[in-house]
Amino acid sequence: MGLSRSTFYDVPAPVGPDDLLVRIGAICDEFECYGYRRVGAALRHQGVVVNSKKLRRLMREHGLQPKRRRRYVGTTDSNHAGLIFPDLAKNVLPDRPNQLWVADLTYVAIPGGFVYLAAILDAWSRKVVGYAISRSMDARIAVAALKAAIQGREPVRGCIHHSDRGSQYASDSYRALLIAHGLVGSMVSARSTACNVRALTGDDWTAFSGFADGTEEWLR
Repeated sequence: MGLSRSTFYDVPAPVGPDDLLVRIGAICDEFECYGYRRVGAALRHQGVVVNSKKLRRLMREHGLQPKRRRRYVGTTDSNHAGLIFPDLAKNVLPDRPNQLWVADLTYVAIPGGFVYLAAILDAWSRKVVGYAISRSMDARIAVAALKAAIQGREPVRGCIHHSDRGSQYASDSYRALLIAHGLVGSMVSARSTACNVRALTGDDWTAFSGFADGTEEWLR
């Protein structure tokens, strides 16, 4: 028939830029966790082929990045035989710095998963005075954060150190550091362990939101 072999193959129909964005947006709305690879596969099912670099750029420029599924990661293990301090902070209204410190643990999501973040907050200024980051959630991360706070602030003896009942804060190494620097241990009472009113709030942790971008480099 005098026709070339390529004539018998399907050629994807061209799609205008506006139509392409509508298609990408529809896929991202339906599948919020889809990255550019899955979005590209979904487009190919519709007969639309897009270069992966172009697709990544369009998704980035138009705010169509995948939403990371956040899984709950427990940071408090109160089932241990360590010493439990009484709650000395519940009636304290600090009127000066280094009067009451609050220690807490959370986790930060990064592209490769998540890392743990230990921080110590001055309850008077609501400023973080010490922190540490690690892939492990043992006592070492809490001790490192406390050492950073002590070195940076040099608190006077009698400063109350308040935390939950986690094993990190009840460990021998942590208690020894408190005693060595004259810090007075305090922990939430048993009935309020699940809701520590002195714990760092979401707004307090916002100061660390930028860590996710550089944390992997620090841990290599």
